[in-house]
Amino acid sequence: MDQHPVTPPPALDDARRTLSLEAEGLDALRAALDGPLGAAFERAVAAVARSGGRVIVTGMGKSGHVGRKIAATLASTGTPAYFVHPAEASHGDLGMIGDDDVVLALSWSGEAPELADVIAYTRRWGIPLIAVTARAGSALGTGADIPLVLPVMPEACPNGLAPTTSTTMQMAMGDALAVALLSRRGFSAQDFRRFHPGGKLGSQLRKVRDVMHAGDAVPTVPEGASLSRAIMEMTGKRFGTTAVVDPEGHLVGVVTDGDLRRAFQAGFVDGPVRDAMSRQPRTIGPDALAEEALHLMNDRRITSLFVLEEGRPAGILHLHDLLRIGVA
Repeated sequence: MDQHPVTPPPALDDARRTLSLEAEGLDALRAALDGPLGAAFERAVAAVARSGGRVIVTGMGKSGHVGRKIAATLASTGTPAYFVHPAEASHGDLGMIGDDDVVLALSWSGEAPELADVIAYTRRWGIPLIAVTARAGSALGTGADIPLVLPVMPEACPNGLAPTTSTTMQMAMGDALAVALLSRRGFSAQDFRRFHPGGKLGSQLRKVRDVMHAGDAVPTVPEGASLSRAIMEMTGKRFGTTAVVDPEGHLVGVVTDGDLRRAFQAGFVDGPVRDAMSRQPRTIGPDALAEEALHLMNDRRITSLFVLEEGRPAGILHLHDLLRIGVA
């Protein structure tokens, strides 16, 4: 057996070094919040929160790509925002910046020449300018109302040139700004759902009432009905269960495939359904999240769940319905 240690592939060495350097950058960024950066961050959050317009994000090169993501994150978490390319801004898109807006400009060096017209425009018209840069004395740093000056850390690139650690820090600062604004506004999961109707996030945030079967599709029998009638209802509606209700329509129990097997094994062939039903079944409300319904089904190892409104069956939800929309 070969006792020689296995040398890690160079690619893994590069990966570990990259992640270590970027993690150090984030640690330095967090520590910097205890100083002037923290005070500037508080001012930036307040400026955006009190503005009546949008956050206009701009940046060139890799900072621009980061800016696009920051704008998307802000917009999806309750802070209206969009990205304006600085070169396009110089050719008419400055008109996209309104008097009530706040501009968030990103440039690690703070000297991107394409930002000059954006900076001048905000100064001329009194539009608040927040800068994300590593150089306080740069054109962007000195021209901004609120400069967020990030600590300079080594890039993960072996040549120290490709933006890596710096873009990670910029992205993290944008996320921090979005989350701080989200918290300040009391942005809820239901608010989030408004902006994320698609994909897995949208599926998880859909309400039970959006997915459930309702009306005549809900298997229901009165508590005085016979077991044979319950079987007909179960097979006809194809949910493998039926609700049992009292004269006022309130749920008093359910009959499942398992209840039928136990009844037949006990010699109970037919009779009042109340004698074979399970009492106090698990149910859910129509305004609960679909993801909550899935967790309840998994915990109880059931495939169908009745939806109650004021104690009455308003719908039924099957596990397949949740799988179909991608909740699982």
